[in-house]
Amino acid sequence: MTYVIGADCIDVLDRACVEVCPVDCIYVGERKSYINANECIDCGACEVECPVSAIAVDRVARKDTMWSAFLADSDAFFRESLPGRDEPLGDPGGARKIGEVGADTPLVAGHPAL
Repeated sequence: MTYVIGADCIDVLDRACVEVCPVDCIYVGERKSYINANECIDCGACEVECPVSAIAVDRVARKDTMWSAFLADSDAFFRESLPGRDEPLGDPGGARKIGEVGADTPLVAGHPAL
């Protein structure tokens, strides 16, 4: 079990979730944040802290087509090379180590601006 950040985070980037994450597994893209499923300890602190309800647990997300698209998208953020990067992020072991990524997946980059 892990958590996923959905469409309601796009162009909001409140970062309250980042601040409460005890393992630093939430990475900030250009328009949206992403949770690294391999680094997440499933504590749920991010979900309750999000002011726009943009975070859901994966077992709930898998049952909804929009949310499940963001599950796959979150995986792509870490497993595929993002624009301006030579290689995938993988599992860096904490977002603070690399700072803001400054790039998004095609799904998020192509999402209509708010």
